[in-house]
Amino acid sequence: MDIFTTDKGLAQGFRASADVVAALGIPYAAPPFGAGRFRAPRPAPAWSGVRDCTRFGPIAPQSAELPGAPVWSPGDEDILTLNIWTPAPDGGRLPVLVWIHGGAYTFGSSAQPDFDGTVLARAGLVVVTFNHRIGFEGFGHVPGGAASGTPDNRGLLDQVEALRWVRENIAAFGGDPGNVTIAGQSSGAASVACLMVMDLARGLFRRAIAHSPASPCYTPEIAEATTREIAAAAGCPATPEGLASMTPQALVAAADQVVDDYRRDPASGSRHYDPSLYAPVLDGDVLSTDPLDGIAAGAATGVDLLVCHTTEEYWLLDAVGSCAKVTTDDRLALFAADFGLPGGLVAGYRAAMPDAPVSDVYLAVFGDLLFGEYGNRLAEAHAGAGGRAFLSRFDRRRTGPDGTVRAWHCADVPFAFGTLDEDAVAFLVGGTPTPADHELSRRMVRAWADFAADGNPGWPSLGENSGSPARTWVADGDAPAGRQVSLRAPWAGADFPVLRP
Repeated sequence: MDIFTTDKGLAQGFRASADVVAALGIPYAAPPFGAGRFRAPRPAPAWSGVRDCTRFGPIAPQSAELPGAPVWSPGDEDILTLNIWTPAPDGGRLPVLVWIHGGAYTFGSSAQPDFDGTVLARAGLVVVTFNHRIGFEGFGHVPGGAASGTPDNRGLLDQVEALRWVRENIAAFGGDPGNVTIAGQSSGAASVACLMVMDLARGLFRRAIAHSPASPCYTPEIAEATTREIAAAAGCPATPEGLASMTPQALVAAADQVVDDYRRDPASGSRHYDPSLYAPVLDGDVLSTDPLDGIAAGAATGVDLLVCHTTEEYWLLDAVGSCAKVTTDDRLALFAADFGLPGGLVAGYRAAMPDAPVSDVYLAVFGDLLFGEYGNRLAEAHAGAGGRAFLSRFDRRRTGPDGTVRAWHCADVPFAFGTLDEDAVAFLVGGTPTPADHELSRRMVRAWADFAADGNPGWPSLGENSGSPARTWVADGDAPAGRQVSLRAPWAGADFPVLRP
């Protein structure tokens, strides 16, 4: 029986495999409801006896139902829990990798099957995943803010609290608290970038991995306007008392209604195309600077950074129906205007994709706007400020009887975790993985493990050689790319971050 001693009590894990022990659902903070709702995380209560840690804890309030993952049930409150996979249950000083899930700050959890840490643990890491507040509970603005005890960016504060728990407790699981790497994808990767520039997170990690970091952060004015929209949809005043009177499920439903309204209205501006309501807020307290600006100013030069993006990010959002369709040149021009993109940018993509339909040009521009180009600039800004930055691109695609599975958003995650055989990721990777897929996965797992161990993923950092070296992840036999792996020139006149709406 594998029992671990934490600062709050004993935790019983289980054998995830012959060589890896897992402990799931360990509280790192108190349930953030009741008196703790909309407030900074509070210490987890201690427990007596041995806590059963063989199942994931409840996930945060959301309406999403993701393949293979649990759904949120109203009344589930003990959502601030974490999970650990360790190959050294009897002690050790192994590097630690802490994963922050994505999901547009609105959905997702640490219990998704593609985030199982067993394979990475076998590679020599102690792996930690955790849940944090999302949606309005984690990123909605409550009037009054920090001065009234209801800070913005509560989801980021949860992440800091999880990292503090790791610092105090991970040695009991065989991890080295002085060698922690934070990692995430999409909004999880953007959270990584935020943590890099937050004073509250300083000293809690040495390295950072950001796969498809999402742009941007929001100004307080945008966050306040979003709160007014959600309160109106919920039928309550946009006040701390009014918002607190609404159940979490009521605020989730209200946000879904606001999203639907944007989707139906082509004249509603930038949010019509992909109405993500939440993002970290530049509140001047928890988060005082946009990560790109802060990193460029040298706020995180002591942190090694590894950035990856996929080459066809937004094709996933189109495939699952979560972004607007753009199929005519007029609509493409309106899209560019709604985001304030430079006049020649779309023309640059059209020149690089002369035979592509309008919809493909739109998806290419949108994916690079929110993920690809933003990630490139994060890495280059970090290197320019004197930090060590590594850049990579995921370009694996697969052709089968149902067409081509692209190198789209999220597809790189199961390769890096070594979870290709999970049924829940079949859609992302295009069915049963091939031997070439497994070999690609082994290389990506090794790169993560080596970077977390000593900061060297296996290729030069930006600035070590002439040009901009980047690792391109492909599997043997990949279908040829439909466009250049990296299209940078059209963005030369574009400023980042691009704030919206």
